Amino acid sequence: MTEHYFSEAPAGDFKPRTIEVELAGAPRRVTTAGGVFSPEHLDRGTEILLRTLAKAGDDRPGPLLDIGCGWGPIALAAALEFPEREVWAVDINERSRELTRANAAGLGLTGIRVAAPDEVPADVRFGEIRSNPPIRVGKDALHGILQQWLPRLAPGGVAHLVVAKHLGADSLQRWIGATFPDLAVDRMARDKGFHVIRAERPEA
Repeated sequence: MTEHYFSEAPAGDFKPRTIEVELAGAPRRVTTAGGVFSPEHLDRGTEILLRTLAKAGDDRPGPLLDIGCGWGPIALAAALEFPEREVWAVDINERSRELTRANAAGLGLTGIRVAAPDEVPADVRFGEIRSNPPIRVGKDALHGILQQWLPRLAPGGVAHLVVAKHLGADSLQRWIGATFPDLAVDRMARDKGFHVIRAERPEA
């Protein structure tokens, strides 16, 4: 895994590039680089997640968490949509965190808090989690990531995860439902081979 985007310190020189993507309904210029997830464009899964959530218009109170933020598209879109909301962008990859900070600054977004996983205070509870989770880290590692973060949903909070069907969307949905019986789990949307899984914690 040392040469992949889920490395803590990616190999290779840092060679930033500027691309244009659509976030929160408008074109935005952002900086990406090799050694992070999908540096050339907004990947299809993230695009589907953002489009699905924009249509749903389901805004929950409390901080929002982007797990595995990459260069930041999910966190950036959330901060653009909800400028008064605290958004946490978390990634093990230091280059991803650097790019997300730069992109937030470039877009004038002051509500994004970029952190390594162990830098998030233990008492923070999230009103929403949005993620295109790193499926390719392997099942055990992925389950460990979700076991770390899904319990931190606040009462009434909801997680939205986009996963390709051929990479195990159905089995992951079943695993979440079996592992977290306190969450109501369903498939929110299906689009172009991707599923958007929703896991909601009931109100207290």
